[in-house]
Amino acid sequence: MNEGPRGPSRRRERRKGTVAVSAGAAIHDLVRRLGISTRLNEYRVLTDWSEIVGEQIARVAVPERMERGILFVAVASPTWRTELSLRRMEIRERINTALRQDVVKEIRFR
Repeated sequence: MNEGPRGPSRRRERRKGTVAVSAGAAIHDLVRRLGISTRLNEYRVLTDWSEIVGEQIARVAVPERMERGILFVAVASPTWRTELSLRRMEIRERINTALRQDVVKEIRFR
C-alpha cells in the first residue's frame, strides 16, 4: 500500500498484463462459460412474467414451470384459456424478445 496525505492508500496496483473488468461483465462471462444462460433465462420467464406479459395477463395466468422449452401456464378460467391460446404466438414472441433468446418454444395453458 502507498502512503498518502491521509494515511495508507487502499488503491491496489494491477499486475502487468491484466485488464480491469466490470462485475457485470465478469458475471456475464462466467454464465456463458458455465453454459447456464438458457437455464437462467428459463427462470427469468417465471420471475419476470408480469413485466413481460403485462398486468392484465398476469392477473389471470401464472407460469408454473419450464420443461425443455415448453412453458406451462395455469389460467384462471376456460374463457381466459381460450383467449390466451389464441394469443399464444404473440405471448411467446414477447417473452423471447424480452429475454433476447429463443427460450420458449411452446406454451401450454391449463
